[in-house]
Amino acid sequence: MGDNEAAEVDVEALSSPLGTEPALRAVPLADGRAPRVLVLGATGYIGGRLVPRLLAGGYRVRALTRSGRRLAALPWADQVEVIEGDASDADAMARAMADVDIVYYLVHSMISGRDYGRLDRAIALTVAKAAAAHGVDRIVYLSGLHPDGVELSAHLASRQEVGDILIASATPTIVLQAGVVIGSGSASFEMIRHLTEVLPYMPAPRWVRNTIQPIAVRDVLYYLLAAARVEGEVNDAFDIGGPDVMRYSEMMNGYAEVAGLPRRGITALPVLTPGLASHWVGLVTPVPRQIARPLVESLLHSCVMKDDAIDGLIPPPPEGLMGYRDAVRFALGRIEIDAVETSWVDSRVIGAPSDPMPSDPDWAGRTVFQDARSKATSAPPDAVWDVITQVGGATGWYSASVLWATRGLIDRIAGGVGSKRGRRRYDRLTEGDAIDVWRVEHVEPGRLLRLRAEMRVPGKAWLELGVEPAEDGSEYRQRAVFFPRGLTGRLYWLSMLPFHGLVFSGMVNRIVAEAEGGSAGGPGE
Repeated sequence: MGDNEAAEVDVEALSSPLGTEPALRAVPLADGRAPRVLVLGATGYIGGRLVPRLLAGGYRVRALTRSGRRLAALPWADQVEVIEGDASDADAMARAMADVDIVYYLVHSMISGRDYGRLDRAIALTVAKAAAAHGVDRIVYLSGLHPDGVELSAHLASRQEVGDILIASATPTIVLQAGVVIGSGSASFEMIRHLTEVLPYMPAPRWVRNTIQPIAVRDVLYYLLAAARVEGEVNDAFDIGGPDVMRYSEMMNGYAEVAGLPRRGITALPVLTPGLASHWVGLVTPVPRQIARPLVESLLHSCVMKDDAIDGLIPPPPEGLMGYRDAVRFALGRIEIDAVETSWVDSRVIGAPSDPMPSDPDWAGRTVFQDARSKATSAPPDAVWDVITQVGGATGWYSASVLWATRGLIDRIAGGVGSKRGRRRYDRLTEGDAIDVWRVEHVEPGRLLRLRAEMRVPGKAWLELGVEPAEDGSEYRQRAVFFPRGLTGRLYWLSMLPFHGLVFSGMVNRIVAEAEGGSAGGPGE
């Protein structure tokens, strides 16, 4: 990052609220019990940060999740009550709402496809009905900052509609409307970071001239925690934002200043449509087009706070709201020390828990192709496992790095996630983590890592890396599994066969060599 000021930032001095502050702690109910909170979106970027702070503040926390196994991998999972089910399912929502005092609504469906507005509407109506039926005291919803009196983008219009549905419901609702959220791992911040770091000169859409009011993720968490303590039956929407009102171009050059980079030349072009801009963002940054497009569309309008009504409901943080440059320093500081709590990459892009699993012995009668390889090694199992768990990101895939990079680039051009997501952390792997074009689907520590492909392929694909103890060391095992979709899927597998011999055999040899002491050289060569 060059002469990066973020490397010297006092991360603790800028730390997020802990939830233990007197102004944020839970207020006991009349019978002395702690309030019960239901968090919808507990595994998401904001929800994953909010839950541990609610726990620290003395709340009883319940989480509704589509994948209990994914949530179980989180460090605070054993402290929350887990209800498995979908937010759009009335029965699951009824189970989740029982004996709940406060609901945090932190879900949205922009990566679920073009019809995400319909799904958002259905979820909002389901939540509103269940909350009313179970006598919930309050809903807190995190929405998006937007102007009035203009035609909004599909993303912002959907967020506004959800807020309107909840405010019109029988349950008092506080809607917090935030602009661009600046924090380590946020999609908006990653867009700014990579566009600025990669491009010394940027032809950009006209929206780089629009004014926006960014807010640090620290302050978003503060407002969310404080909203649970508001007295009375407040039922309204409130704008929240940081102290700086800036153009998007100023945000990029503000990032450059903090990161120790030269000022970027930015030229606004009238012909760069949101669709073209999202392709451009998708190629330059790790943020895939499915996420980039709604974010880009949300920047088509100037979005600043219309008033300071929030101050009459929730006083600003005692230390003041964090300015944009301090938020960038904090975010880069967290990245520098590998302490990113949550990230946009935690969101699933392709695949669902109901998809067929490669662990099924007969794969439910599906046509399946495999590439299975193994190799005995004198290295102990824990040495092999250490090498396996470092795969991806900066480490690479231990073979044919050019082919892996090419495959990732092809996926980005096709609108997929590509390989720029990298890894959020290297100290551990948990289910739900993203690794380049893969998602960690299953981990058996010391034995098996199963990855599900999130690249665009005509079918479903997995990669398993595992180790078993042996008499003289261990045996490394590797298996690629592919469920083709139609003729295209079968032709795709056949076209990849010449590369499999190079890629997969190289992986086996390199991983074993690394486990035995790295005698064959560094990874990815």
